[in-house]
Amino acid sequence: MSVLTRRADFLAANRGLRIARPGFVLLARANGLDEMRYGITVTKKIGNAVVRNRMKRRFRELLREALPAAGLPGHDHVLIGREGGVERDFGKLREELAMALSRAAEGKGDPPRRRPGNRK
Repeated sequence: MSVLTRRADFLAANRGLRIARPGFVLLARANGLDEMRYGITVTKKIGNAVVRNRMKRRFRELLREALPAAGLPGHDHVLIGREGGVERDFGKLREELAMALSRAAEGKGDPPRRRPGNRK
């Protein structure tokens, strides 16, 4: 398992499956390689550097624990931190990640988001 570092890989993952949970959003997309890769994104909207780094450490541990067993082979997995994610119980985050990975394995993502300028 390797880590995503290039911005282009994160943008490519954004065009894949999207599964939203209260603590995070999971993006999964086939990468055309034989290995699983993962990436973590936590924006400044979440909090200061201490809060963001704490959230990234928690996500990193979750992914190291869950991806070898439940991850999709040959896919990129990206976790995007959400507002309440750092306060959530670690066991609850683990359950949510397992549920999100099983939905991704079934190919059941959330419906596409509406763009801000496309009002109907």
